Amino acid sequence: MQRPRTSGNQDALMIADALRAVEARIASAAARAGRDPQSVTLVAVSKTVDAPRVYAAYLNGVRNFGENRVEEGVPKQAGLPNDIVWHMIGHVQSRKVRDVVGHFSLVHSIDSLHLAEAFQRRAEAAGVEVAVLMEVNMAREPQKYGFAPDEVAAAAAVIAGMSHLKLQGLMTMAPVVTDPAEARPVFRGLRELRDALARSVPSVDWRHLSMGMTDDFEVAVEEGATLVRVGRAIFGERTTAPKD
Repeated sequence: MQRPRTSGNQDALMIADALRAVEARIASAAARAGRDPQSVTLVAVSKTVDAPRVYAAYLNGVRNFGENRVEEGVPKQAGLPNDIVWHMIGHVQSRKVRDVVGHFSLVHSIDSLHLAEAFQRRAEAAGVEVAVLMEVNMAREPQKYGFAPDEVAAAAAVIAGMSHLKLQGLMTMAPVVTDPAEARPVFRGLRELRDALARSVPSVDWRHLSMGMTDDFEVAVEEGATLVRVGRAIFGERTTAPKD
């Protein structure tokens, strides 16, 4: 496979420096919580980031990348190394499920039983198993997707019974706040919900808490995040998409 051209030297150095800074902040946050930094996986959010810049991050050790849109993410994958682990972190419309299955290793954004059923049908037809997380709207914000916290247990029991889905945990997005510490109750709430689910739906391997983005990932790590989705702190500000 032909590799993409690498970014210019200055751009590649900026990405390398930014990655080291993010990794150091993750390690410090984990230490504050008495956690092993290796228990936290950095998912570099590569939406609107071109293949050369993704490859620059890859050359600096990143193996997990997150995309928000199928139509951007799938073509980008074609020219990049095969050992990249691709995460679908954005909302997926039912009609686009067929394009997600087979292209993404973990879907963070199962936000309804209807969507879970669509993934189950497509995965069964393709003869594959899809690893998924349930998206939870912990703050109950009307503009966001996700299960309400009090809906999760019943829905998790249903999804756990789907033969071609492998439920691995929960995801949430905290409200936009001026002080990252204000997001702490949301992250703590998701962890406590996960712990309760581990007791009520023990058939599921509740390994993952996907929470924390550029503005609040350190607080998320302190509260138990196993996956943090960081874009701007690695690749810089974007002008063509919402912040992550």
